[in-house]
Amino acid sequence: MARVLYNLLMFTIGLTQRIRVLGYWSLIYGYCALCTAVALLKLWWNIILRPSTTFQWGIRETPPACLNDTSLGTHCYVRIKESGLRFHYVAAGERGKPLMLFLHGFPEFWYSWRHQLREFKSEFRVVAVDMRGYGESDLPSSTQSYRFDYLVTDVKDIVEYLGYNRCYLVGHDWGGTIAWLFAIHYPEMVTKLIVLNCPHPSVFTDYALRHPSQLLKSSYFFFFQLPRFPELMLSINDFKALKGLFTSRSTGIGRKGRWLTAEDMEAYLYAFSQPGALTGALNYYRNVFSSFPLSQNDVKSPVLLLWGERDAFLEQEMAEACRVYIRNHFRLNIISGASHWLQQDQPDIVNTLIWTFLKEGEGRKTHRN
Repeated sequence: MARVLYNLLMFTIGLTQRIRVLGYWSLIYGYCALCTAVALLKLWWNIILRPSTTFQWGIRETPPACLNDTSLGTHCYVRIKESGLRFHYVAAGERGKPLMLFLHGFPEFWYSWRHQLREFKSEFRVVAVDMRGYGESDLPSSTQSYRFDYLVTDVKDIVEYLGYNRCYLVGHDWGGTIAWLFAIHYPEMVTKLIVLNCPHPSVFTDYALRHPSQLLKSSYFFFFQLPRFPELMLSINDFKALKGLFTSRSTGIGRKGRWLTAEDMEAYLYAFSQPGALTGALNYYRNVFSSFPLSQNDVKSPVLLLWGERDAFLEQEMAEACRVYIRNHFRLNIISGASHWLQQDQPDIVNTLIWTFLKEGEGRKTHRN
């Protein structure tokens, strides 16, 4: 009798897990279908309003001068033996000084850290990387090449190639996600962790599943699962949607911030108009739903989390929730009026807060400003 009850219990547990998995993927694919329908309506409306320009876009052949500004640093390349991939990065500051490594988000590339490269090169060896699939770094075509473990290993390989075994790690958006994961898996390699507008990955998944408002703001996650169609929608009308991410009233850089100059915008269009560039960037999203839940969560490094109050994509409540996973000094700064593009929007404030955190002694009580 006991054996029968045990088998029944195991069957019930297994059935419950299968139902939960089925429900999880049904939600994902159902939301994908909904987002696709909305995108198709937008495309149709564009064709009606602008039939002659909807499908016009061009590859920028020549980089704008700002991408070769010597005050930002030197352009360098490294081929990692283990992965076989070539990475592009811009480096400044004296070799041998502590390493400060910058990881960008979507849809960005090394240039998003231009204000920080100039600021911190006086005391650090500053390095802003084009992550795999971005800019002048290699663009693997397979979506499987963008798994979390590969992206984290990229960071480890780059740090070691640069001749360091530790770094001050700074990440924004997707770069923030990889920075969190790197600090979780390689705590001995992170002196201090600085994250901009990106919650701890476990906070994001837990919060999004319990808050429909965040799920709605994250609808692009679901739309980007589709092959090719998202690339089309980001390209039509000469990359109008891409421009809008940085310049529109709803998602763009704050009205009190530093607007992108025409040359800055052209730098982004140059990078993302290249063949395969949008696909490489979007492939980060095409693995995300199979990467959770995390097997490890705790962060042992001191952490500074900076958050733009007007982030159109991520709800502010997630910032405070990150505290649960941090086993060291934690500082959270909410920056009033700032957008998701924090380090470009309010570089002076961001740089000052980073300097303060870098100069602080470790081991103080967790607090919030």
